[in-house]
Amino acid sequence: MSSESVFWKKCKELYKGMCQDEWDAYTVGIIVAFLSVLMLAWSRPWGAVGAIRNWGDWIIYGMGFDPFEIFDGEAPANILKNSGSVIGIGFVGGAFLSACLGNNFAFRIPPVLEMCKGVVAGLLMGVGAALAGGCNVGGFYNAIGNLSAHGFAMWVGLVLGAVAGLKYLYWEMEHISWGSGGAKTIELPSAVQVVLGVIALVALVYGAYVYAGDDDLAKMSGMLLIAAGLGYSMQRGRWCMIQGFREPHMTGNCTMAKSVALSVLLLAFGIAVIKAAGLQSSIHYVRGTFGWGGVVGGFIFALGAMFAGGCGTGTLWRVGEGQIKLWIVVPFFGISNSLMTAWFKSVDMEGQVAWAEYLEENDAETLLVFGGKLGKFVYMPDTFLGYGGTLILITLAMAAWYLVAKWNEESNKLIVPM
Repeated sequence: MSSESVFWKKCKELYKGMCQDEWDAYTVGIIVAFLSVLMLAWSRPWGAVGAIRNWGDWIIYGMGFDPFEIFDGEAPANILKNSGSVIGIGFVGGAFLSACLGNNFAFRIPPVLEMCKGVVAGLLMGVGAALAGGCNVGGFYNAIGNLSAHGFAMWVGLVLGAVAGLKYLYWEMEHISWGSGGAKTIELPSAVQVVLGVIALVALVYGAYVYAGDDDLAKMSGMLLIAAGLGYSMQRGRWCMIQGFREPHMTGNCTMAKSVALSVLLLAFGIAVIKAAGLQSSIHYVRGTFGWGGVVGGFIFALGAMFAGGCGTGTLWRVGEGQIKLWIVVPFFGISNSLMTAWFKSVDMEGQVAWAEYLEENDAETLLVFGGKLGKFVYMPDTFLGYGGTLILITLAMAAWYLVAKWNEESNKLIVPM
């Protein structure tokens, strides 16, 4: 075999591994943690709900409906200039790129019942995310990873909500037969998908180039590409956090749960190094939902995610691969979250710290006692724990989750019976 033939064989193997094979869950968890640290070092923590809420704002604005004076006569933030929206666009774009290059993209139209559940799921996820201070990323993953206690509150709610949602799905299977028809899949030729993938790649690179050339929006370039990397990786590995809360109680498979635990731990250590070394802005990511808001919000969000079949990020990467049910979820998620967030602001539910960020001149005592009606703001390194104690606490929590998952794989004690 000629050296040229060997070279092309290796190119095909690389393409297959990078674009067609399903990636290992642990590999994706590590990549997600790395890119999350990179996003913070570049600009800010990433999330899904910021984008979805911005899109919901535009839907409400377009309808001329403004019950809480969300817009005060002005249009919402431009979707191409709002950092949350740019992250969301990059994430969906990366997932679309992955789906097309891997021949996974298709218009998947679900049964009628699933479409109806998509509406309910979106509404629940929007309300839950508003209560918990974010979706599974902002309220749990990036919360704990960014050393904020509110992530632990949502974690409790996510577990309880996933179990409740699973029990409902079992009940639905036995008692509801309506709406089972109407499912259809419209596939695209492989060559067309590859062309669309190339177009998506060019669009992402061009978008980053345009942002880089604007002094006011230069940081958007990196945010767009890092988010695209997150969307690409999660779609390639079918990495969905709600699966980590569902499968241990449904099938006993705890691979995703262990992967998420590993990812959270790596993220926390990466963020701690950046913060402790003063390599990032003095603004910390903290939400005032360490209390009932985080727990109840997590429960409602997980219930919605179980109906949807995907969490906040799982919803977005499934949008990128053409699942119409999730296309239904997103606008209702955005509308409900936009309205709930606006109402919270109108009644000062979370207190006076916008987006739960505070400057370092606020001392720990002030932070710990300050909160709204949803809970308290607790940045754990500013408590008696310090950075070392905070990392020990997170390590122990993730190790406990990992060990419980391993035990359940052997014993199946946590499986919810049908």
